[in-house]
Amino acid sequence: MGKFIQEFKDFAVRGNAVDMAVGVIIGGAFGKIVSSIVDDIIMPPIGWLIGGVNFSDLKVTLPRVVIPGVEQMKPATINYGNFIQTFIDFIIIAFCVFLLVKAINVLTRKKKEEPAAPPAPSNEEKLLTEIRDLLKDKK
Repeated sequence: MGKFIQEFKDFAVRGNAVDMAVGVIIGGAFGKIVSSIVDDIIMPPIGWLIGGVNFSDLKVTLPRVVIPGVEQMKPATINYGNFIQTFIDFIIIAFCVFLLVKAINVLTRKKKEEPAAPPAPSNEEKLLTEIRDLLKDKK
């Protein structure tokens, strides 16, 4: 059991798990911002352009089933307007993530393209070079 707990601590403290947790938290907040942009800024003008339609009000009401002696419930609806807004949210978030990944790829490609400095010769190479030079001098 102690080994299991230690492995979990190593996993949780390692940078990847912490980075992932931060990414999830920021992603959730970013999703709320995008939803607000779509719901409050993008969709109202689109609704206005197509005749004052509020997308969140777009729905199909299914017919009620009347059962004698049973309390009437609210009618069931298919809210396709909410689906349209959620779909637009997804498209915007996917596009932003695409741009972010593309920017990260460009940055990492630049790092890879930088030529690495040649490694310093090892002690063995230095010694062999000295021996070679001494042999050349003797001739």
